[in-house]
Amino acid sequence: MTTTTPVAAPAPAGERPLSPPPRRSRRRGPGLLFVLPFAVPFVLFLVWPVVQGLWMSFTDSSLTLRDTSFVGFDNYAEAFGDPDVWSSLGNTVLFTALSSIPLVLVALVMAVLVHSGLAGQWVWRLSFFVPYLLPVTVVTLIWTWLYQPDIGLGNELLRTLGFEPVGWLSDEAVAMWSVAALTVWWTVGFNFLLYLAALQSLPTTYDEAAALDGAGAWRRLWSVTLPQLRRTTVLVSMLQILASLKVFDQIYILTKGGPNGSTRPILEYVYDVGFTGYRLGYASAVSYVFFALVIVVSLAQLRLFRQED
Repeated sequence: MTTTTPVAAPAPAGERPLSPPPRRSRRRGPGLLFVLPFAVPFVLFLVWPVVQGLWMSFTDSSLTLRDTSFVGFDNYAEAFGDPDVWSSLGNTVLFTALSSIPLVLVALVMAVLVHSGLAGQWVWRLSFFVPYLLPVTVVTLIWTWLYQPDIGLGNELLRTLGFEPVGWLSDEAVAMWSVAALTVWWTVGFNFLLYLAALQSLPTTYDEAAALDGAGAWRRLWSVTLPQLRRTTVLVSMLQILASLKVFDQIYILTKGGPNGSTRPILEYVYDVGFTGYRLGYASAVSYVFFALVIVVSLAQLRLFRQED
């Protein structure tokens, strides 16, 4: 029995014959070399500390003890029963609520005002964004002077208006509001830029059509502009909530968590337990409990926003 070898059909006149697809090269050496400058620091300074911290949370590791032993879930059980953990978590949630809402709304108002064509555009943009460029130590120093009970600008204004002075950083009922006000002034510039960029990228067709139909400026803003900014609002809200949950620097420098722990966030409690109380294992367990809470909040936000879409 003879076999015949199939012969490819000739290409039509005027067309080039089809060539076989090129084989993919299996040499991955150059690609790995390009990845290594990122992969090595990523593993050393992010992946390995995460794994090491997770293992440490299951031990009684301490700065004062050389030998450590495995304790299982004892640190996590202690964390869930620790009233200081829950109070610091409550302070963190309170700060997130006090700062995130105005940081979204104020940034939106600022962006709309600048986008509407105010005179001196560069002055407004510069003044709104410059505080965000300041380091946290400079910001807290400025606001510490503003919050001085005797010579601070805040109490001077209250005296001028006929009100009693306020203990901005010494009154438990006012201290967290004071920290939130500082944070809004300091970080609102970033959200302002996000909203301004979104406004400048919106098509003008819908706004012009609404104006031709007789809609006023407020109606166009409410019914045309704001709905188009919904995705930007979702992004800004998610970023702001996550950033507020991780607050530490300004509170630690400004109040050290006082008065009486009324402004101490969960990250400062982790710092106090780990580096003041020397209980690294327990501090790691508390930090991973908070990490799990942040993950849950992030997933809940994503699910909520997807359902609304």
